[in-house]
Amino acid sequence: MATLVRLTSICRRGVKPLLFRNSLLVRPVVAQKKEPDSILSAQIHSTAPQYEVGSGSKAASRHWTGERALSVVLLGLLPAAYLYPGPVVDYSLAATLTLHGHWGLGQVVTDYVHGDMKVKVANTSLLLLSAVTFAGLCYFNYHDVGICKAVAMLWNI
Repeated sequence: MATLVRLTSICRRGVKPLLFRNSLLVRPVVAQKKEPDSILSAQIHSTAPQYEVGSGSKAASRHWTGERALSVVLLGLLPAAYLYPGPVVDYSLAATLTLHGHWGLGQVVTDYVHGDMKVKVANTSLLLLSAVTFAGLCYFNYHDVGICKAVAMLWNI
């Protein structure tokens, strides 16, 4: 019935008046109940659910908080690397950049890699890549000029 009313309004007045009126919000003249009231009241459960929302582990929340804290530390380390270059800042940058990259790529693996074996291989590869990255940055800091001075040398070119 409501469909007929809407079709006749389109045919008589055109589309433009129909879109700017409240005629689309009109309920049909004859509305039928899909289910009797007794069935609706039977669907309401008075028992508590077996699981509570938010009552589980706080690991995801703590991980998110750790990621945000690491991002804030990185924001502080970048000016510190410019103002006070040295071994402490170099090794701090090596650790925070590696951890930041590890967590970021871990989210990519979580979102885009599917299948049990593929996920295990991807996570193992990511862990290996992160370990090699951290070891390489520490090696560079110990045996060469360090991250801060290397970036300063790149800016001087």
